[in-house]
Amino acid sequence: MKEQSSSNPQPDINRRIADRVSALRAERGLSLDALAKKCDVSRSMISLIERGESSPTAAVLDKLAFGLGVTLASLFEAPLPDASPLVRRAEQLQWTDPQSGYQRRNISPPHFRSPIQMVEVEFPAGAKVSYAGGLREVGVHQQVWVLEGCMELILGGVHHHLQTGDCLAMQESDSIVYQNTSQQPARYVVVINTASL
Repeated sequence: MKEQSSSNPQPDINRRIADRVSALRAERGLSLDALAKKCDVSRSMISLIERGESSPTAAVLDKLAFGLGVTLASLFEAPLPDASPLVRRAEQLQWTDPQSGYQRRNISPPHFRSPIQMVEVEFPAGAKVSYAGGLREVGVHQQVWVLEGCMELILGGVHHHLQTGDCLAMQESDSIVYQNTSQQPARYVVVINTASL
């Protein structure tokens, strides 16, 4: 079930992304130019994102995550030493990809240090999102579990048709294409193991 648009904290999430990207870049001692070269995102786009003046797509965020050496989910929250291990559904951050319209909800407790991150996605009918692979030295392990509907994942050129209840394990070192060629939206959970980062 989708949240009402009035409860969608889109501007707050864009600000969080801006602050997080800027902080991670500073931690790594990367200039805008250096990060741009590392992740194949233009310097001007990174600058706009860090100023909160652009609503980046999932593909752009994924490239930034690769360049910064973190998972895409990590761009939404910074870990804190005294963070609560519990998060209620009403407090879970949501973000909508401006290009595909897919809605992403961070299920895992925000700021809590854990090698596991969980994300729920509502994927519209006809949507397609492509993630480049091979940028990280060590691939991050993840599993995709389809809760409703069906979708296709193309993993390193291999097609996987997933239906309700199916689960696919993979590494982020491969290129990944998510697509929903059906007439109905799909809903799935991604479980990410960040221990290798």
